[in-house]
Amino acid sequence: MSERLLTNIGRLGVAIGFSGVVAKSCLYDGEQQHWQLFSCMQHHQQLHRHLRKRLQQADLAHSVTRPTRRKALRVAELDGGQRCIMFNRFGGVSQRPVGEGLHFFVPWLQVPYIYDIRTQPKVITTTTGTRDLQMVSLSLRLLYRPNESRLPVLHQTLGPDFAERVLPSIGNEVLKAVVARYDAESLLTQRDRVSQDIREHITQRAKNFDIELDDVAITHLSYGKEFSRAIEEKQVAQQESERIKFVVAMTEQEKKAAIVKAEGEAEAASLISKAIKEHGGGLIEVRRLDAAKEIAEALAKSKNVTYLPQGVNMLVSQP
Repeated sequence: MSERLLTNIGRLGVAIGFSGVVAKSCLYDGEQQHWQLFSCMQHHQQLHRHLRKRLQQADLAHSVTRPTRRKALRVAELDGGQRCIMFNRFGGVSQRPVGEGLHFFVPWLQVPYIYDIRTQPKVITTTTGTRDLQMVSLSLRLLYRPNESRLPVLHQTLGPDFAERVLPSIGNEVLKAVVARYDAESLLTQRDRVSQDIREHITQRAKNFDIELDDVAITHLSYGKEFSRAIEEKQVAQQESERIKFVVAMTEQEKKAAIVKAEGEAEAASLISKAIKEHGGGLIEVRRLDAAKEIAEALAKSKNVTYLPQGVNMLVSQP
């Protein structure tokens, strides 16, 4: 279609030029009319060469008299998840994105710009100060994609490198603004809340530039050396305090156990004394016999004992 159009334009220009030359070259000498065909042919050839030169300069692969088909059209192949914005040198940017598949375009006259509308990752790293003036380094991971319905506007305002133009700028701005509301310790204890605040603010800012954010998360958070050392010392002190508390509690328990044991022994001694007063030395004799029996059983089981007398006079001194 484009080849036929260019050919017809060339033929029309040649015809107009030829007619003008013929009309201008017509003479009447009073006796006969004659056409200066030679002059007409010269003008025709000059016009023909001029049109061919202009078409070659425009890099269009067509000739007025001999069109070349192999360079007339080119093909843009779009994979899944890709969209194409076509720029026309006469009509400007097309307001309807082109979907997946094969699409033909005329070189020089049309320029395709391919966009990936699938979700892509972007990491933003910055160093900023907290509310208590502690420096903290953060890494923010963004999953972004262009707004497909606003793709022509995005192309006109930002271009294909929209992510590099917008995301680092608004990312650093939002991180600095949100982190400044928290102190250094709160960034650790309230990390989920900090992430939520950052997500809400940066998502809203990105929408103003026709960029959709599917997910925002803090992937790295670190402090300066001095603050890290202070946190480490604080943790060591807390662990030492907990250890001391444990030792004190253990000592207290041991003290209570000793008191209970002493009270038990005193009560036992009191009961034994009371029993001796009431029943005489019979209780002591019974305890002695029980002890002798236990000793004898232990010696009988020992491999080093080869002889054990039957009498118990050796073990218990009796009159």
